[in-house]
Amino acid sequence: MQTNKGNGLAVVLIVLGGIMLLGMALPLIHGMFRLIFPVLLVVLGYLGIKNGRKFIGWGLMFIGVMTLIAKLSWLIGPLLGVALIVWGVSVLNNKRRSTY
Repeated sequence: MQTNKGNGLAVVLIVLGGIMLLGMALPLIHGMFRLIFPVLLVVLGYLGIKNGRKFIGWGLMFIGVMTLIAKLSWLIGPLLGVALIVWGVSVLNNKRRSTY
């Protein structure tokens, strides 16, 4: 099978069509846009700050970051717990080493 440089769009269209035929398009698109929209807000906020519109930029960035934190809380909570455990163990190890 020969591949040309212009075949990328065709492959993407075929995959999207197959997903739609399988009836999985709506949950997949919803899952992607659930995270893409807050990231887009953060990027637009950064561009606003960079272009001199600081009030709008910081506002968009704040909303995007808060939304991302809410969407990723299922991941942030356990990571914070693991970090606290590792920090506590390291504090205990440092106290044991500093005794004379």
